[in-house]
Amino acid sequence: MGAIILSPESNNATPLAFDAEAALDAALKTSLLSLQGQSALITGASSGIGLATACQLAAEGVSLKLVARRAERLEALQAALNKRFPLVQIETLKADLAQPESWEALESAGFYAVDILINNAGLARGRDTVLQSQWADWQAMLDLDVAAAFEITRRVVPGMLQRGRGDIVCLGSAAGQIPYAGGAIYCAAKHALRAFCQVLRRETCGQNLRVLLISPGMVETEFSVVRLGAEAAKSVYAGMDPLTPAEVAAQMLFALKQPRHINWDELLLMATAQGGVEKVVRRD
Repeated sequence: MGAIILSPESNNATPLAFDAEAALDAALKTSLLSLQGQSALITGASSGIGLATACQLAAEGVSLKLVARRAERLEALQAALNKRFPLVQIETLKADLAQPESWEALESAGFYAVDILINNAGLARGRDTVLQSQWADWQAMLDLDVAAAFEITRRVVPGMLQRGRGDIVCLGSAAGQIPYAGGAIYCAAKHALRAFCQVLRRETCGQNLRVLLISPGMVETEFSVVRLGAEAAKSVYAGMDPLTPAEVAAQMLFALKQPRHINWDELLLMATAQGGVEKVVRRD
């Protein structure tokens, strides 16, 4: 027996017209967008999530503007992508985004005129307490994770609004929601990025600009090597299956391919074995 829907105009149980075939068709209808022909600026594109996102976007026919500090890696990636996807236009630029002069270099190269911004570049330094940590580490994180991410977004958005559409994808972190001991400045930086995205979302709402924050937990990249050193980083993912860069990139692409009226404001993404920032179940 089908469900009975009460008429709002009566206290009696009045069955309303129900077309099961039409309901089935509506429930099964999906309409993911094609990204082919769009352009994307990806920061931190020489490794990890940035590299994986570049590869997956290229496979979708998206032209790329790739930025990173390591020119040799960018050149190798560009060559590999050109070989695999010869019809996709790929430009690269060596830049240290923690340095304000690099923002002007991107401007001069025309890198801000894109349909999609993947704000991926970032780092963490050390696991010291507030009292034991060093200003140099604080400044390195704030310069890249906060100042660069904010300023690059600020320079990209006006063109998107003028063209009538655009997508801003920022790589946050579970640390942007759940602070932990030994991560004061990194947590603060990712909290700041989260607030920045929320404000930008509100300020541009209704202008066909989507602002998406992807906040992963443990992802096996060079992140821990940069933060802790190669030896200490070995133990971070021991005995568990962390997320991979490709898995995080796939979530970004899925969000971008949603119909334009859908905005993934934030996705908190963790490995099954990670139940929180400081809760990880490891195999014996």
